Amino acid sequence: MTEDSTGRITDEGVEQLRQRIGIPQPYPVRPHYRRPGEDAFRTVAWSYGDDNPLWSDPDYAAASVWKGSVAPPPLIGGDSLIGEDQLTDAERDQARGLRGDPLRGVHAFYAASEREWWAPLRPDGTVQRRTALVGVLDHASEFAGRAVEEWTAQAFATSDGTLLGAQYKMMYRTERAKARERKKYDGVVVEPWSEDALATVEAAYATEGPRGAEPRWWEEVTVGDAITPLVKGPLTVTDMVCWHVGMGMGMYDVSPLRLGWQNRQRVPRFYHRDELGVPDVMQRVHWDPAFAVKSGNPTTFDYGRMRETWLVHALTDWMGDDAWLWRLRVEFRQFNYVGDVQWITGEVTRSYLAEGGRPAVEIALRCTNQRGVETTPATATVLLPSREHGPVELPSPPGRATTLSEAVAAAADAFSQRDVNR
Repeated sequence: MTEDSTGRITDEGVEQLRQRIGIPQPYPVRPHYRRPGEDAFRTVAWSYGDDNPLWSDPDYAAASVWKGSVAPPPLIGGDSLIGEDQLTDAERDQARGLRGDPLRGVHAFYAASEREWWAPLRPDGTVQRRTALVGVLDHASEFAGRAVEEWTAQAFATSDGTLLGAQYKMMYRTERAKARERKKYDGVVVEPWSEDALATVEAAYATEGPRGAEPRWWEEVTVGDAITPLVKGPLTVTDMVCWHVGMGMGMYDVSPLRLGWQNRQRVPRFYHRDELGVPDVMQRVHWDPAFAVKSGNPTTFDYGRMRETWLVHALTDWMGDDAWLWRLRVEFRQFNYVGDVQWITGEVTRSYLAEGGRPAVEIALRCTNQRGVETTPATATVLLPSREHGPVELPSPPGRATTLSEAVAAAADAFSQRDVNR
């Protein structure tokens, strides 16, 4: 195993990482929801500020085109939210042989996510999950010299085998020393909010709401149409606390008290002593300003996954109950600091018939803060009901996969093609 203490990306390390592509691995922590039901649906939507009754009111959902409760899209995916590992004993043995990180010491940050949804999640069933590395894209980086895109897939299915969707998460691996030299965020200042500025945000909140049961017909949408804007913020630590209640604590399984001590035995390097000498999680960069400054940021900041859920919220509010969010790709290019607002805007860039003649639109979106900085560009594909073609027909998984294993294999094939085309 190559472990370069200087944190350099080596040809040998990249090749060893590529040898892991397609090998299924157990997820390191239990799912936040083992049998997600209507309470989980409501709590997840609430955690990112979504009051759409389709996710929270069973009577409303029963009268919708879905004829019953359905989960908000962010619940299908999102690291440790749902899914019991679907692995054979032989696969678990194989995964145990992959200890260590071939690029140990090389900085990693969550830089992009791609998600697909293929079928609705109904309440009170168990969900299975399959996780594997699917892509290792090696290239030069203006920001930090040599860099690697490390793509991991998680695919999800119900206990009866219905494929629900997948998330492809990209960790951007950069050489720490070169990344530090840039001092990219030294000039960022989050200014206090005036009453007039806050009134502008609150006026926007007062006009927001889901489209709901009124169909957004495909024929009535044209290229250039703007989606309904959405605002999120100014961000507070309270917002992140509420987000964690619904979305869980992620792969590091941050826990309190004795459970925290137990977790520290599992991942000791994730804990650093605070100013009182008490071991605490590195994740506190999101709520501890002093630790955030120590990590090279002007103050605490959100999670990329938060903005991802906000983009989902903007799309589902705009498209209405009868539509289907099929794909979403998000890049996390700038931090969103406590005190920042994110204005979510977008427009339709394409209207077409997708696979099987499904009426679809593509949308370009972005989150822009109060300083005019675009932090989070994104693209989405939405299936819309059609007066001519009828109601939405759910999409097929990649490669027409029928099992989790096939879905992950199809993802690995797709990312290998990206590597070839670079």
